Amino acid sequence: MEKGSIVGNLAKDLGLSPGEIVNRNLHVLSLNKKQYFTISAENGKLYVNDRIDREGICGETIFCLINFEVMAENPMNIFHVTVAIQDINDNTPHFLNEVFRLEPSESTLPGTQFVLGHAEDPDVGMNSLQSYQLMSNQYFTLETRESEDGNKYAELVLSKQLDRESESSFHLTLLALDGGKPAKTGTAKIWVNVIDANDNPPVFAQKLYKVSLKESAAKGSSVIQVKATDRDEGSNAQIIYSFSNIAESTSKMFLLDPKNGTIMVLETLDFELKDKYTVTIEAKDGGGLVAHSNVEIKIVDENDNAPEIVLVSSSSPIPEDSASGTLVALVNVKDRDSGENGNIVCHVLSNFPFQIVSTSSNYYKVLTDGLLDRENTPEYNITITATDKGSPPLSTLQTISVEISDINDNPPAFEKPSYTAYVPENNPAGASIFRVKASDPDLDHNARILYSIQKSNIEDLPLSSYVSINSETGIIYAQRSFDYEQFREFQLQVKAQDAGSPPLSSNVALKVFIVDQNDNSPQILYPSKGGEGSALFEMIPLSADADYLVTKVVAVDADSGHNAWLSYHLLQATEPGLFTIGHHTGEIRTSRTFLERDAVKQRVVVLVKDNGHPSLSATVTLNMVFAENFQEALPEMKTQPISPDYQSDLQFYLVLALALISFLFLLTVILAILMKLRRSGNPKFLQCFAPVPHSSAGAIFPPNFEDGTLPYSYQLCLSSESRKNEVTFLTPNIQIVDNILSGDKSGESLTGNEEKHLDSEVAKLNMVSFYSRKCLHAVL
Repeated sequence: MEKGSIVGNLAKDLGLSPGEIVNRNLHVLSLNKKQYFTISAENGKLYVNDRIDREGICGETIFCLINFEVMAENPMNIFHVTVAIQDINDNTPHFLNEVFRLEPSESTLPGTQFVLGHAEDPDVGMNSLQSYQLMSNQYFTLETRESEDGNKYAELVLSKQLDRESESSFHLTLLALDGGKPAKTGTAKIWVNVIDANDNPPVFAQKLYKVSLKESAAKGSSVIQVKATDRDEGSNAQIIYSFSNIAESTSKMFLLDPKNGTIMVLETLDFELKDKYTVTIEAKDGGGLVAHSNVEIKIVDENDNAPEIVLVSSSSPIPEDSASGTLVALVNVKDRDSGENGNIVCHVLSNFPFQIVSTSSNYYKVLTDGLLDRENTPEYNITITATDKGSPPLSTLQTISVEISDINDNPPAFEKPSYTAYVPENNPAGASIFRVKASDPDLDHNARILYSIQKSNIEDLPLSSYVSINSETGIIYAQRSFDYEQFREFQLQVKAQDAGSPPLSSNVALKVFIVDQNDNSPQILYPSKGGEGSALFEMIPLSADADYLVTKVVAVDADSGHNAWLSYHLLQATEPGLFTIGHHTGEIRTSRTFLERDAVKQRVVVLVKDNGHPSLSATVTLNMVFAENFQEALPEMKTQPISPDYQSDLQFYLVLALALISFLFLLTVILAILMKLRRSGNPKFLQCFAPVPHSSAGAIFPPNFEDGTLPYSYQLCLSSESRKNEVTFLTPNIQIVDNILSGDKSGESLTGNEEKHLDSEVAKLNMVSFYSRKCLHAVL
C-alpha cells in the first residue's frame, strides 16, 4: 500500500464517537520503533505512514503481524493494535547459485540423485516457491522435495546411463515457479561434465545432524563434526567437505573445516536475531562423487539481555496535596530474551511514597502511595528497577525526577508561643519597642507574611493611639510616650497571615510591661505646708524626755520599686544634736532633754529622697517651739515673717473688702435714720441731727453726726500660726447713748416700743462695726 493509504477507522473500532476523537487525542506511542502507521487526530482513521515490506519485517513467517500501542487521553487509556500484513507476489524466485556444475561419472548408475539446492522466494503462501521444472533431456528427470524446515528443493535423478564417449558435457535449464497470478519464475543453468568412472560415492554417517548451541558460544568454538566415508581407494577416497547452497547470512556465522568436517562458530550468535540455522554439507571424493547431509543448529537462549525501561510519559511537578494513587509516570518495560529470561518484575527502590503497578502488556504505572510534603522533600528521584527471572537475573535501573509543587498548607509560625516586651516609660513617640517574627515553610506568595494587631486589653483609647505595627517586618512602634504611673502593662494579640489562597494565619500574645523610671519626686503628705508654703509649728513640752516623738513626716512616691523607696534625713536644724529622724520611718524624736541654753524656737528642715538613679527629693520645714502650753508658744509663733508677695496680695483684697463694707455700713446708717424719721412723723429732715443728751454720764453724740465719727476704739490681735485675724473688743471709752432724741419731743424719754427699736438699730450698728473691725484688723 502506498504511503497515506487508509488502513481502517480505528476510532470506530475503539467505540469513540466523532465528538470524542479530538478530545481524546488519539496518537501512536513511539517506543524507539519505526512507525509504519499514523492516526488522524480529526477522524480517527489509521493511515500508512511508511513503506511496508512484509519480507523485511517478518521474513519467512507466514502470519506477519505489526503490533503497536495507541494512547487516548482524558482519561488516559492505552489500546493495543495488531495489523496483519498480507503478502503480495512482489518477489521473483531466485537461485542462490545461478549456475550448477555437475561432474557425474559415466559409471553412475541410473537412479542416482543429484541435489541442486533450492531457490528462494521471500513471499509466503501461494506466492512462495511452489515447484521446479527441468527442460526436457534424455538423461535426467527432476524431483521436487521438501526439507524439514519446509523449503522445497530440486533433485536431478539420473534416468539413463551416461556415456562420456557419446556426450561428455551438456547443460540443462532449471526453472523455479511460485504460485502467484501471474506466476513468476527464476532460472538456473546446469552444466553437466561427465567424468570417468568412480563408482563409490561418499556416504555420511547421518542423513541429518541436529545440534543445540548456546548463543554465548565463543568465536572459534566447535559446533559439530560431520563424517562421510568412501569405499574407494586412493584419490577417489579422499573426501573434501564444503557447504552447499548456504545462505549468505549463515556463511557469515559458521566455518566448515574442509578436511575433517568440523563446523566452527565464526561470529557471535544472537538468539534474538535468529534461533535456528540449517546448513547442507557436501562431501566430495577425489573421483568427483559427492554426498550431502543436512545439519540443523538450534540456538539456545541465554539471559544476555537486560530489561529495557522506556519512559512513555511523566507528570512533573505534581501538587503536594495529590491524593494517593495519582499517576506520576507511565513506563514500558521489555526484555528481548524469551521464557523465564524474559519475565520481568518491577519495583521502586527506597521508601519513597510511590508504587509501580503493572497495567497490561509490559506497561507500568508509577503512582503515589502516601502523603507528599514539599517542605520535607521538594523533589523525588524515583528509581525503578526492572529484573528478569533469568539465571543469573539481570536488572536495569531508570531514575525519574518528580518535582513537588507547593500549596498553602502551612500557617505562619511564630518563633515563640508568646512574647514579653519591656518598655521604659517616657519613651519617645514613634520609637520601636519590639519585633515579632514568624516563618512560613511554604514558597513564594504562600510564604509572604503580613503582620497586624488584632486586639488588646486597652479600652480607654483606640488601639492605634498606643501602638502600630509594620505589616512587612513585624516591628511594633509606640505611638505615644507611656507613663508607668498611668498604666503599667497591656496585652496585644498579633496576627501573622500569609498571602496564600486561602490565606492561613496564626496569632501570638504580646504582653508589654512599662518599666518604671525615676521621674516623680517624693510628695510630702504630712505635715502639710501652711498657706503659701509657710513653715508649720510643733509644740514640744519643756519637760520632754529624750526619744520623745515630736511628729512624723509622711511622704509617698508615685514611682515603684527601688524608685519608690524613701529615706528621711535632717537637712538643717537650729540645734543639730537636739533632734533625730528615723531613716525609714520619718519619725522626728528628741535626742536629749531640753537645756536652758537651747533656743525655745527650733527650725528643722527635713529632706525626703527616693532610691532612684539619680535620686529625686523634697524638703519640708518644721518650726519647733518648746512650751508647756499654747499661751507660752504664741509669742514665738507671732514672730513668723510673712511673705512679701503674700502680704501684698492680701492687702489688696482686704482694702477692697473694707471699701465695700464701709459703703454697706454708711448705707445701713442712712436707711436706719430715714426709717426713724418716717415713724416719728417729723417732716423736718435735719432736726434729728440736733445736739441731744444721751446719758447721765454726759456722753452725747457729737454734733455734725453725718461726718462719720464713731465714739469707739479698737485693739487688734494677730495669730502668728494660722495668719487668721482675731479681733478683741475692749470697753468703749464713752457710754452708749440711752436715748436718741429728735423732733418736737426733745427732752422726753422714749416709750417701750421706741426703746426696742433703738436697741435693734444699735445691734445692727454693732454688727457692721464688727465686720469693719475684722477688715481693718486684716489690713493692719
